[in-house]
Amino acid sequence: MTSIAALGLALLCATLMGLAVQRGSTCMVAAVDEVFFAHRATKLAALLEAGLWVCVGLLVARHLGYLTELPGGYAVSGWTILGAALLGLGAAVNKACAFGTLARLGSGQWAYLVTPLGFFAGGLSAETVFNAPPPAASSAPALLSLLPNWMLGLLLCMALGRMLHIVVRRRLALSEAWSPHVATLIIGVNFAALLLLAGAWTYTDVLIELSRGMTENLAVKSALSGALVLGVLLGGRTTGQLKPAPITPQQLARCAAGGLLMGWGGVLTPGGNDGLVLLGMPALWLYAWVSFAVMALVIASVLSLERLRSAALE
Repeated sequence: MTSIAALGLALLCATLMGLAVQRGSTCMVAAVDEVFFAHRATKLAALLEAGLWVCVGLLVARHLGYLTELPGGYAVSGWTILGAALLGLGAAVNKACAFGTLARLGSGQWAYLVTPLGFFAGGLSAETVFNAPPPAASSAPALLSLLPNWMLGLLLCMALGRMLHIVVRRRLALSEAWSPHVATLIIGVNFAALLLLAGAWTYTDVLIELSRGMTENLAVKSALSGALVLGVLLGGRTTGQLKPAPITPQQLARCAAGGLLMGWGGVLTPGGNDGLVLLGMPALWLYAWVSFAVMALVIASVLSLERLRSAALE
């Protein structure tokens, strides 16, 4: 496959990912809220399922010889925990994680354009604010690379069974919102394809790299980010949800502060929650699973405090 053809397919995958993010209203804040206050785990299970699809894709690619090296991981440290807590706090303040920010944009909530700017500012200022050492690469291999071949067959059967269930039991109407499981199926499959076509990439990583003056493959990564946003807007447009909402100073301040906190967290952990869910967790890196758990607990704590405050004011 020529590089031009590979880039074209990668842009298509990124666009489909954006479409699915908006159609499924994919967001970790909404998932945590559902778990702790509605006592359901539909959205959280769907987020984890996205990682399963990427995991299966990585295993298949490795088995067929298309992938020789898995995305790198990092050692768990106090900075990792602090970064994950900042990611969770930022997402709660912003009222949307990295995924959810895109979904909000696809619904015409233009105040969320400030969130990536805040994230970029966090990347710029993290070194000055925290003076933290660079994240240490893990000395151990990714657990995914240690799985025996028979595990590939088991995971593949599980994934195919899940895909058949989704396709048979649920419609994939182009004019309607999709269930979280349908959305994350499309996100996971397309992200796995992106890994093979264009390498490891998330839009929050692009923001951090830009803030730190890193320009390797910048044109390709920026094009993929643009395709992702295009998919989000297409998702909102085709479902009729792309309706501009009023912008208030309070919203702008909240999005700026949330983005800044998530930017700091993305440098320290490293990566945004999209990188944790779609890169670190599928490769079975410990730092990613620990960070995801810390992030979820912080989001739940902030949401609980907000509910207590609202109840006290009534």
